[in-house]
Amino acid sequence: MGTGVPLGGMAGIPADLTALVGRRTEVAEVRRLLSASRLVTLTGAGGVGKTRVALRTAATVTRAFRDGVCVVELAGLRDPKLLAHTVATALGLVNQSGRATLDVVTGHVRGRRLLLVLDNCEHLVDACARLADTLLRAAPGIRVLTTSRHVLGVTGEQVFVVPPLPTPVPSRRPSVRELLTCPAVELFGRRAAAVLPGFEVTQDNAEAVAQLVQRLDGLPLAIELAAARMRTLTLDEMLARLEDRFALLTLGSRTALPRQRTLRALMDWSHALCTERERALWARVSVFSGGFDLGAAAAVCAADDLPAEALVHVVDGLVEKSVLTRHEHGGRARYRMLETVREYGQDRLAASGTAAAYRRRHRDHYLGLTAQAQAQWFGPEQAAWFTRLRLDHANLRVALDYCLTEPGEAVAGMRLAVAPRHYWITLGSLHEGRHWLDRLLAAERAQSPARATALGTYAYLGVLQGAIEEALPALDEYRAAAEHLEDASALAWARHHQALAAAFRWDLPRAAALFEDAAAGHRALGDLGGATECTVKLAIAVWHLGDHDRALALCRECEAVTSAHGESWLRALTLFARGLLQWQGGDRDTTDGLAREAIRLMRPFHDWWDIAMCVELVAWSAEAAGATRRAAHLLGILRSLWETIGGTLSAAPFMAESHQRCEDAVRAALPAGEFDRAVRRGAAFSPAAALAYVLEEEPAPAPPPPRRPAHTGPDAPLTRREREVAGLVALGLSNKEIAASLVIAQRTAENHVERILAKLGFTSRSQVAVWVHEGRQGESASGAP
Repeated sequence: MGTGVPLGGMAGIPADLTALVGRRTEVAEVRRLLSASRLVTLTGAGGVGKTRVALRTAATVTRAFRDGVCVVELAGLRDPKLLAHTVATALGLVNQSGRATLDVVTGHVRGRRLLLVLDNCEHLVDACARLADTLLRAAPGIRVLTTSRHVLGVTGEQVFVVPPLPTPVPSRRPSVRELLTCPAVELFGRRAAAVLPGFEVTQDNAEAVAQLVQRLDGLPLAIELAAARMRTLTLDEMLARLEDRFALLTLGSRTALPRQRTLRALMDWSHALCTERERALWARVSVFSGGFDLGAAAAVCAADDLPAEALVHVVDGLVEKSVLTRHEHGGRARYRMLETVREYGQDRLAASGTAAAYRRRHRDHYLGLTAQAQAQWFGPEQAAWFTRLRLDHANLRVALDYCLTEPGEAVAGMRLAVAPRHYWITLGSLHEGRHWLDRLLAAERAQSPARATALGTYAYLGVLQGAIEEALPALDEYRAAAEHLEDASALAWARHHQALAAAFRWDLPRAAALFEDAAAGHRALGDLGGATECTVKLAIAVWHLGDHDRALALCRECEAVTSAHGESWLRALTLFARGLLQWQGGDRDTTDGLAREAIRLMRPFHDWWDIAMCVELVAWSAEAAGATRRAAHLLGILRSLWETIGGTLSAAPFMAESHQRCEDAVRAALPAGEFDRAVRRGAAFSPAAALAYVLEEEPAPAPPPPRRPAHTGPDAPLTRREREVAGLVALGLSNKEIAASLVIAQRTAENHVERILAKLGFTSRSQVAVWVHEGRQGESASGAP
């Protein structure tokens, strides 16, 4: 009977022509998965680097496979019937018998210890799944590592999604040194220097490089194609041309596969792998920005050719093909696509002639969603609605932009920009809210209820920003419009806004009278939310007018109403008000507790404006208790908060005097220079760390650093083999698995582990894992760079 015989050497791992950047974590995780599963599939968007991660992983585990690693490149193969033949060729086999080639391959690998890498399986996914399943069942000593934009769906398959390279955080301006530790920046710098000798990331170009890699989604292929353009374009010119990134990014290597030479060819390849319904949905969901859920997809994208009941299946197909990625927030699945993938979908949507219709459906969906949020704002669903809207903030921006660029849609944009009424405040983005409203008001000047409400919100946000003189003309126009339209709700809010402006100008008698009228107006309309908000602020005004008993009674009234309706935001505002009033009345024992409870209620809303007011009370309490260094840190947090939200404490004069007294006392109590250092440290906290510090919440304890071993110097270092064993311990391998990986006896592996623990002075394998991941052994366990 004929057999398969060697045709030549087995197709091993091709050498890297360029260094792999920023993938240590991914390679380590894939190695861990390979140690636990016999089939691992790397998925991810086109150009994300699946092949490079797979090949580097294979290179680091070669010693675990005595019969070697065989890499099978499938991108150029179109006929699934030739898959087994292609694998046989890669294994160095030729079938000179009448047997099926798959049988020949199976017979060859049976009894061997081999890693088979199947690269680019997505267009042959069914055939690859059958082949992998057959080989794995027949040959217990082999493992299969595949790359594919579509999972194989074989029993026991472990899937690892290769992410884009990390990019700089847009809201921060890191130093050049920090930027160069960012993998996306490092990749661009290396590849740009290769085509433009002498190029390096400097202080002058750092911001442009950061923007470039951010806008390219950290996608390695896109970054490499952009770097190739440095032969002819400057960074600023490339940024300007990124509006049409598919035309810009066309300079791939001549030796690369055709689909990897341009970004469009890569997207065309992904598109060709999709079904007709998947292509239609890819185009339609490109109207979303920042993500969407199934409900939004159904509302915007469903049609006769794509029924709503089929969407789950179609979305699942796009997730499997890595066109969409799935994330979970609060028990709800959300989907998003890289900006590069989204722009390709937009091009397809435009070519279909339906872009305008789906953009309008997108706007209508979010107009309805915000109206629903406004209707349910005062109640137990308040925090949930805010979280939902915050997740869709990018979509709200897209919808607002549609209203501004499409003739006749500005009025709808005004309705969108003010519902729910307190969205911009709780979002902590007063400046952005005013930006949209200013543009919408300029685009449509005809009187309407929507324009009146937009005027009022625009003025209100201006008052909160401290731009009172600038806001007053809009506020007067708003009140006049409310009177002309005989809109009782708008008139009540106009009185509230005027009262707030009067309070911030320290005209307390006028403020109290207006708050009283506004509360009565809202109460007459059955608007408990509006009435409660006005009443809280009335309490602060009447306190400063000397009526302390009434002020505290009003606070208790508001606490009762908000508690009865399960409302959180106004309840937090009420607790703040009571804490402030009791502090100013000399009853300071409860102020700190009330302020912290208010912050806990505000935290889900990310309401940094009101949180900052509460942090003021916490800082004052710390200073009064003698905790001056903590008070200085809190003052730094405050400085950062006010800068972040574009507000200022000068907008709340009833707190300014106490703030200054606190700051002066803390500065005087600390040694020279210590105050400024402590303030800077507080200002450097991230928002999450800042709140944890304010609330004195202990963050999850970091694992204690491993005890420094007594004998880790030159007299007792780990041997090379021991470093290899330590690396495998860090990957979670048992002694038996370590023995199999290194082709040594199990007892030998046990001896190595015991010696490692003794030399390092450790008592557990987990300590070894921490030590390895901290890099204390001087090199990776595999010896790979």
